[in-house]
Amino acid sequence: MSQIERPRRSALYLPASNAKAIAKARTLPADVVILDLEDAVAPEAKVEARAAALAAVAEGGFGRRELVIRANGLDTPWGAEDLAAIATSGADAVLVPKVSSPADIEACQDALSAAPDRLQLWAMIETCACLPQLDAIAAMARSTRLSLFVMGTNDLAKEMRAKLTPERTPFLPFLSMAVAAARAHGVAVLDGVCNEFRDLDVFRAEAEQGLLFGFDGKTLIHPAQIDPCNAVFSPSEEELQRARTVIAAFALPENAGKGAIQVEGKMAELLHLDQAQRLVAVAEQIAATAV
Repeated sequence: MSQIERPRRSALYLPASNAKAIAKARTLPADVVILDLEDAVAPEAKVEARAAALAAVAEGGFGRRELVIRANGLDTPWGAEDLAAIATSGADAVLVPKVSSPADIEACQDALSAAPDRLQLWAMIETCACLPQLDAIAAMARSTRLSLFVMGTNDLAKEMRAKLTPERTPFLPFLSMAVAAARAHGVAVLDGVCNEFRDLDVFRAEAEQGLLFGFDGKTLIHPAQIDPCNAVFSPSEEELQRARTVIAAFALPENAGKGAIQVEGKMAELLHLDQAQRLVAVAEQIAATAV
């Protein structure tokens, strides 16, 4: 299974210093749990939070969930020690904030030199400086651990001095650019958080927008967002039925070798077959990893 095909519909941020929240996360249906050492932790609690994150990973119990630790930036007093500790922690990935250039990815790669090959490097896309370099940053996946982008729309809004409305109008070009750059280089990509966790209709609309743009899933700030997020980023029964029909039609002897056929009154080409096969594979992976 490629990185992109692994279900990452929902990725829940948790303060690494909150033991109760971490214990609860072991029972939640999120695909990814992100133990946060950065934004969710006050400066005076950074070292303690790092120790708590390492202890949580060592304790385990997260089942099939992907376990990620978000480090502080390398330009902070804690970043280098964070990466050194995460390198041998047993986590599935390290998420690094405020990546602005390919050089930042290279610096993180060097800092993780002691890590096993299985440790992935995930990058936050949340600075104005990174936007013109999205393709070059994504291209670093060829020579480094980089495997996933995470949109950081809150920080991007702060830098741009833009308003983060439910429609996310100022950010729409950058969402498209990030997805395109990621896809060009085989990098998975997660949408940014929705700050509204009480009104789940608002959240669901933003999640559906992310699906429309092609994101693999969405980062979350509250457990209440998990179920609607998983629903949005899971193939519907109608989509699966259509996909299976397309696959079956191309498998018919009379359609062997054809590049385009008619399926239920609609034209289907080989690209639609590829899309159908991927959709079914994703659904099977979701079913196989259900909590």
